[in-house]
Amino acid sequence: MGRNDAISNMKEILLKRRDALRKALAGDLSLLTELRNQSGGDMVDAALDSAQDEICSQLAEVESRELASIEKALERMREGEFGTCEACATNIPLPRLQALPYATYCINCQREAEKHGVDGLSAANLPRILDTDAPLGDLEMDVS
Repeated sequence: MGRNDAISNMKEILLKRRDALRKALAGDLSLLTELRNQSGGDMVDAALDSAQDEICSQLAEVESRELASIEKALERMREGEFGTCEACATNIPLPRLQALPYATYCINCQREAEKHGVDGLSAANLPRILDTDAPLGDLEMDVS
């Protein structure tokens, strides 16, 4: 199976996951609203409701971030940029994309970003991350 076929399969997976997340988020949000509208009970019930509300809220946040990542990946597919590292512009290896279909960085650039605590890794700020003023084109990177 070639890279294009694998990317086409990933698109189907991303679309299915996106739809599932949308349904889950709709359910999570309606549950949160229902929990907030409930009244009565003693302090123990209120504490349990609060804990459940917090867990649902955190789950909805994680699902929402994943949904945003999937939407971004689908947009990159439409633009023909899917599977290309946003930092170094090399192809992201298929095994990485198969494990994390909405990955936007190759493993090396992702490691650099995590090592330096950088959220928005891009070609514009990579020299800053690497503590050098050299233009990105002058840097040598092992992308094997």
